[in-house]
Amino acid sequence: MRKSKFFAVPTLALGAMLLSAGPAMAHSGHGPETDGAATLDESQTWSSQASLASLNNSGTIGDVLIEGQGNQATVYMTVEGAAETFMDGPFPHAQHIHFGAQGVCPPDSADQNGDGAVNVEEGAPFYGGIGSSLTIEGDTSADSALAVERFPGGSSYTYERTIELPDDVVDSISSGTGVVVVHGVDPTLLSEEAANAPSELDESLPLAATLPAACGTLLASQMEQMPEGGADTGVAGGSSEGTGMALAAGGGALALGAIGAGAYVMRKRTSES
Repeated sequence: MRKSKFFAVPTLALGAMLLSAGPAMAHSGHGPETDGAATLDESQTWSSQASLASLNNSGTIGDVLIEGQGNQATVYMTVEGAAETFMDGPFPHAQHIHFGAQGVCPPDSADQNGDGAVNVEEGAPFYGGIGSSLTIEGDTSADSALAVERFPGGSSYTYERTIELPDDVVDSISSGTGVVVVHGVDPTLLSEEAANAPSELDESLPLAATLPAACGTLLASQMEQMPEGGADTGVAGGSSEGTGMALAAGGGALALGAIGAGAYVMRKRTSES
């Protein structure tokens, strides 16, 4: 099995390097123009969902549901088929709500340097800059874009957290240009050139650590009622067997089962091995 020369450092060292590159990965994103935009008030409820499709041959897939009231939003996610381990620990997966661009996931043709992978800078014109970081705890701004010790890790995980979204991020989601992106690809799934390349964001990082692994545009969904009892922290695990959320869409509406004591069920999808 091919090993990248960049993956010869411990997980904690990778985390430190990623943290030092935080401002670089929060790439270029400014929110859409909000002059005249109808920002949601505190009493207005809304709901958006996304199916996460694999990018960069990662095999990573997932589902996202966001239930909001004004700027407060509860984010539910399941992710499967992600890079599993890095040295002696779970592979960290930064995940964000991107905004302010076309609101779509980049096609393979976005690869401008011909290494067979669409990196962060190549994808940014499509999904935009980082509006919110979907961390397990603490800050959720773009400043935490690469706070890897506060993101889920491993091959599959579930996530649930209630966070405060900035006005421009809410406006972007409302206008259909909000995109959820999960980062981190197993280097053995990449071309030899990409597997051994440094990140374009910081040459001390492997490209695989910051590559987009899964992506989905947030689309408006209709729900009669917000789920109750959600926890305010994310949960990461090595397996999603018997866990996760079940997103059942029908007639253009999304139905989510009862949620109690922080447990929830999401539509389970099996990733390609």
